[in-house]
Amino acid sequence: MKLRTLAILAAAVSACAFPAAAETISTHVLDLARGVGGRDVPVTLQIKSAEGGWRDLATRRTDENGRVRSFGDAIKTEAATYRLVFDMSRYGEPTTPPFFPEIDVVFQVVDPSVHYHVPVVVSPYGYSTYRGN
Repeated sequence: MKLRTLAILAAAVSACAFPAAAETISTHVLDLARGVGGRDVPVTLQIKSAEGGWRDLATRRTDENGRVRSFGDAIKTEAATYRLVFDMSRYGEPTTPPFFPEIDVVFQVVDPSVHYHVPVVVSPYGYSTYRGN
């Protein structure tokens, strides 16, 4: 009985430890070759201006699990076009320069009242992205 209670408590704590708030943008670097999150990757969140240029909103580094859970409380998501710029120049094997030193992911926020999670899955010679949850 105690073991079941502990398991339920642990599941509840892990589910609440890092909730994804609405009105935010988060990301995750998933290293397909290593089977782990891509840690310590600089990621810049940018917004596209009406004139077509990009403006930096915030830069964060992925945590030990490869996540950027928030770009900060000051970021208020609005309906706009955003770009995540992943600086991959120092990621991977130190003796081999990365084939993709930068990965840019451009996406559209239509409903700013919901959370947008935009991960990137990386391997030495490829990457993909998707709308997560």
